[in-house]
Amino acid sequence: MQMHRLRVRGRVGPPAHTPTMTIQYRLQDLRWPSAIFLIGTVLTTLVGLPIFLYNFGGQINWWLHGAMFVGMFIASGLSITLGYHRLFSHLSFKAKWPVRLFTLIFGATAMENSALEWCSDHRRHHKHTDDDDDPYNIQKGFFHAHMGWVIFRPIGGDVPLTNVDDLKADPVVRWQHKWWGVIGIGVGFGLPALIGWLAEGGVGAVAGLLIGGVARQVMVHHMTFFINSLCHTLGKQTYSTKCTAKDSWFMALFTFGEGYHNFHHEFQHDYRNGVKPWQFDPTKWSIRVLEKLRLVSNLRRVPNETIAVAEIREKQRQLDERLTVHKETICEKAQRLFNEAQEQLTAAHETWEASKKEYTRAMRQQLDTTKEQLGELKQQMEQSVLELRQAIRDWHSAHQGLVLQLA
Repeated sequence: MQMHRLRVRGRVGPPAHTPTMTIQYRLQDLRWPSAIFLIGTVLTTLVGLPIFLYNFGGQINWWLHGAMFVGMFIASGLSITLGYHRLFSHLSFKAKWPVRLFTLIFGATAMENSALEWCSDHRRHHKHTDDDDDPYNIQKGFFHAHMGWVIFRPIGGDVPLTNVDDLKADPVVRWQHKWWGVIGIGVGFGLPALIGWLAEGGVGAVAGLLIGGVARQVMVHHMTFFINSLCHTLGKQTYSTKCTAKDSWFMALFTFGEGYHNFHHEFQHDYRNGVKPWQFDPTKWSIRVLEKLRLVSNLRRVPNETIAVAEIREKQRQLDERLTVHKETICEKAQRLFNEAQEQLTAAHETWEASKKEYTRAMRQQLDTTKEQLGELKQQMEQSVLELRQAIRDWHSAHQGLVLQLA
């Protein structure tokens, strides 16, 4: 049968696949401080901490150290997801200095470099996803994307921080860039140890260092690393197949909502990752709370209609694949209804895009537009939104009917 493809911007084609490229590490590229720190903290958590608890577990206040672990994990982890990632890397919202300062201090406790370095790498990741210039390219293997890129980063091969000039204008960011190591060690390891020492003496200090410091830091490290590795390997490509990024509700549970990675790569400037109401995204909820407290503003949101069309585009690709291999006759009525829904959706989408552009242009040139003209354009845009939403509903209904024919 002749299928009408939805004409919207974006690639509709075969999905990106993971890893086919091989990489050979060179010993001369090994960054010994990074390797010793990453491996040492993991061994300390998996070996040293159990030995300490076996010998001294009965002498410590578990409620105190459990609370410190949870509190430090949330402060450190959210400072990466909310601060380093959505605020500084993607400029998804604007924040007042208390929020910026807090996320820069506790972001340093994750020991993942300064915000400037982190954001520079991440912006290059989005610009060159799955290509050679992608710092944590999954095509080079799971280990490379997870932590190999940190350990075997060629000496002198760092890219100049030319893509974060906007962040350099912030004096708080510049201060953190200079002192992030001292801040990370002092607050990330020194603070839990100090609290433990004040409460329980020497044993409490060691417990605070190991539990609230080292074990917490390892958890935050690999929470971040799994986004670069696992979320480019396992999950669904709900919105786009332009790159290997995938949505994983399971990973969202352990990463403050960062697991909806396919959505994020398609709409990277949206302050949300879990865009559906039922999706687990504590970072999104935290940003909303801060907005209510008037500590953040200008939250960037992709229109629901744009998101819905992207999801439809991917469903269309999947349907095309099924129709290619389907050999049995399909009901002509279902074909006709689907084709009509496709045409209706294409027309409604084009009308909405045009009316939106016209209204936006008029808003920018208010001196050349009368109040009545502006009101009329706004009414036309609102009507086009209603028509697009109805077309989306009709498409889903016709799509479901056609899918049932293929079952």
